[in-house]
Amino acid sequence: MTTTIEINNLRMRARHGVLMQERSVGNDFTVTVHLRYPVDAALVNDEVSDTLNYAEAVEIIKDEMSEPSALLEHVAARIRHSLMDKFPKIEGGFVRIAKLKPPIPAQMENVAVKIEW
Repeated sequence: MTTTIEINNLRMRARHGVLMQERSVGNDFTVTVHLRYPVDAALVNDEVSDTLNYAEAVEIIKDEMSEPSALLEHVAARIRHSLMDKFPKIEGGFVRIAKLKPPIPAQMENVAVKIEW
């Protein structure tokens, strides 16, 4: 059996963007990560060591988001890589990063990048 561990709309401030002002002032972001992970043992044992610890995953996401990048694609790939390094049993999933106030003269909820594997 495989379960999806979900971290939905983790809100934070970060300094990602192509424009210098975005890198100096920062912007508000949400990060959503869904990870397919085998949890058979956790269903029986009720032990966090038998599943993907989402508290640790959140810390990984926060660490990667704190490192400025020009492109959200680059940040999403770093998050994926770091999560896969920490939790090698991940079978697939996605990382979605949304910039809530993009410097674009248009009305919109956000702009986002999503990578799936």
